[in-house]
Amino acid sequence: MNPYQKFVNSYAGLYSSGKSLPLGDIPRSPKAELSANAPVALIFSPHPDDECIIGGLALRLLRESGMRIVNVAVTLGSNKERQQPRLQELKNACEWIGFELQETSANGLEKISLQARTADPSSWFEKVKVVGEILSKYLPRAIFFPHEADWNSSHIGTHFLVMDALKAMPISFHCLAIETEFWGMMQAPNLMVESKPDEVADLLAALSFHVGEVQRNPYHLRLPAWLQDNVRRGAELVGGQGGASPNYVFATLYRLRQWKSGGIENVYAGGKLIGATENLGVIFKWLHG
Repeated sequence: MNPYQKFVNSYAGLYSSGKSLPLGDIPRSPKAELSANAPVALIFSPHPDDECIIGGLALRLLRESGMRIVNVAVTLGSNKERQQPRLQELKNACEWIGFELQETSANGLEKISLQARTADPSSWFEKVKVVGEILSKYLPRAIFFPHEADWNSSHIGTHFLVMDALKAMPISFHCLAIETEFWGMMQAPNLMVESKPDEVADLLAALSFHVGEVQRNPYHLRLPAWLQDNVRRGAELVGGQGGASPNYVFATLYRLRQWKSGGIENVYAGGKLIGATENLGVIFKWLHG
């Protein structure tokens, strides 16, 4: 008898049983009460659903630090027939999880890619202006956006769109720049943030509101496994090669830097691991340090 057979079967059984769980239409707990002058963090999402997939840290900032989390819908996908349905799904997901939503245009921005940036600079400049206006509107203390090698063309395009907008901001503009990953792994993340099981469950519930997408591909059911694998990777990529793995079950990896004086710079050397019971205020001590 293989002692791991039951262990593996339990994973397979969980995935199969997850297919019968509801998509959206889930009762939610009361929203967190935020102060009138709560600081803002913006999530620049290449597609609807990215706000949930990479949202481990954002959700903790909302609940533990009282930050307003505003998801910026950079695009609504390339399928025009799905754009308005995806927008409604996104509204439902953000409403459920407690994030605010900022649209970029009625159907999202189009052609967000490095190819478009090179081929049509005048059109690209107009999109950069849209992002710049959003940055000026909210003056966020932190922004989330994909890293420069996140494989998907819209993810990579969103990285450079945000970076171009930052370069156009006044020299006094200052915020934390938190880069994310999904399609392509970061080679050098420097922050691993643990999520508690109830937080992961809430992210999955919100993700299930993207009904049309998860019916096509039930990636919401695979998200816990990805968050588990992040612990394996982060133990050494963030904690140091050969280091012991922390006793986390779920975590998300990020690259935390800051935008300051017209450029991006590190805020610490090496990597940081933040457990589920640790104070997130440690992230922001670098902002005005």
